Amino acid sequence: MVNGEPAPPCAHFLAWKPFAINAAPIDYLDTLLALGSARHKDDPTQVSLPWAHERWQTGGMANKRGWVRRLLVWAGWAVGLFLALNLLLVAVFRFVPVPVSGLMIQRRVESWSSDKPYASHHRWVPLEEISPSLGVAVIAAEDQNFAEHFGFDWQAIEKAVQHNETSRRKRGASTVSQQTAKNLFLWNSRSWARKGLEAWFTLLIEVGWSKKRILEVYLNIVEFGDGVYGAEAAARTTFGKSAKRLTPSEAALLAAVLPNPRKFHAKAPSEYIRGRQTWILGQMRQLGGEQVVRELGG
Repeated sequence: MVNGEPAPPCAHFLAWKPFAINAAPIDYLDTLLALGSARHKDDPTQVSLPWAHERWQTGGMANKRGWVRRLLVWAGWAVGLFLALNLLLVAVFRFVPVPVSGLMIQRRVESWSSDKPYASHHRWVPLEEISPSLGVAVIAAEDQNFAEHFGFDWQAIEKAVQHNETSRRKRGASTVSQQTAKNLFLWNSRSWARKGLEAWFTLLIEVGWSKKRILEVYLNIVEFGDGVYGAEAAARTTFGKSAKRLTPSEAALLAAVLPNPRKFHAKAPSEYIRGRQTWILGQMRQLGGEQVVRELGG
């Protein structure tokens, strides 16, 4: 008690200072303010000293910096794990037959919401068990500079851009390497995120695999029809024979449907597909025939 009044909450801070008994009543809040304190907006009995406020601010900033550091560490771990997983997959599939691709998984998931029955046909066979005619046919149809480029055909991309600016019928410029990366590791969609990841995986397989391995994987996972993946399944469902026994004409027909294998069918080819088949056969001869595949590195 001071002068008959209850001591303020922080009177102990002033215990060291003598006060005259007969002095005029002292406004403790004003005294505290004079010493550098500040009134609380809502409750005048609550006071906060400047050093406590600064300490609180410093602690808050330290907490924020701590959270930022944690987020950066977590982000670094996530990126590192993503890169490590990418490298591991590319390294494994350099030698191991591919059991399933990203596109196969996507088609299976899509079938769950469809009333149309879905059956998947896929069987891996080594490149030696696939007719070289099919290899040269897809190169002639999809990527004639396959042996020379490093994953991207910049001339074809430039021509496609110029064509698409003036034509309603859009033309793609994806190489065999890009299509292999997309079909194996990713999903089928039109987005910049998917395109960026496709470019990343294309570079990885171009660095880690030989051209012969890229073609081998492509021929074993490419979609030739609804639920038909790879050369062996396509040859057996379309012609009733193994992929090794495909003729140049049959190989050209299979390659002709690749722009849209769910729309075009090698079993019942349209006039457009027949025209593409004839054009592909001519391109196969110009490129040098089966020798193109035999000369691939790897």
